[in-house]
Amino acid sequence: MSRIGRVERTTKETSVLVEIDLDGTGKTDISTGVGFYDHMLDQLGRHGLFDLTVKTDGDLHIDTHHTIEDTALALGAAFKQALGDKVGIYRFGNCTVPLDESLAQVTVDLSGRPYLVHTEPEGMAPMIGSYDTTMTRHILESFVAQAQIALHVHVPYGRNAHHIVECQFKALARALRYAAERDPRAAGILPSTKGAL
Repeated sequence: MSRIGRVERTTKETSVLVEIDLDGTGKTDISTGVGFYDHMLDQLGRHGLFDLTVKTDGDLHIDTHHTIEDTALALGAAFKQALGDKVGIYRFGNCTVPLDESLAQVTVDLSGRPYLVHTEPEGMAPMIGSYDTTMTRHILESFVAQAQIALHVHVPYGRNAHHIVECQFKALARALRYAAERDPRAAGILPSTKGAL
């Protein structure tokens, strides 16, 4: 059974299409108009081995906020849709990724309950190209709200803003991949003692 999520979200501010295949090969087709964000979403697809298509047309003449936020919301909804009933998955995943001087630690629970804990070094450069570095937390908040997962992201140290953000996306990709993969020992089993996720 294929695990594909497809979400179209249209508002007065943005038009977003996201399609994700959890059992892909890491093929991506990303276009949001925000170059660094495209780069991060590409990392998410490639390191998660998710086939990921993202097409966003947003009000970039105002700023990048709506484009980034609405893309993250649609991505979270598509991820949740692709997970389906969650039967037979590992459910939990974690990954630690270094990028030169920076380190990201990510742990995820595909719990059905949205919760985010996020820490990163203070004093980061405010911008990476047209990408506002304060948006990283907001991306994660938006994704978690729609995907309905518990996500802990911790960057204990790092200096370069590009590295600090990128290692978070790489670690997130791997943690999501591990959590969403099918566990051959748990075929047909929902990984919850409550009987629901």
